Amino acid sequence: MHVDWTKVIADVGGFFRGAFDFRERATSVVRKEAYEENDIFMLLCFADLIGIPVPTSYYSLELLPYLADELTGWEKRIVERKSVLAEKFGKHDWCC
Repeated sequence: MHVDWTKVIADVGGFFRGAFDFRERATSVVRKEAYEENDIFMLLCFADLIGIPVPTSYYSLELLPYLADELTGWEKRIVERKSVLAEKFGKHDWCC
């Protein structure tokens, strides 16, 4: 069995860089993804507030007391975006 030691050393180094991320790059990436997912959830629930008809808005009104504090910031962020799907899929290389 042949072991490629350069790959093993590179993988171990990658593990330690991720585990001891003192500059918090990984944390900031995860935090940004969480904010984006929260924005998409709010869009699915309250898109009618920005003019997109949502047939389930009657049922999502039950969430309004819990999410009311986040609505103004969310509205500003979502209106500034050009396309949510283009932002999500633009990060990945989908070409062959």
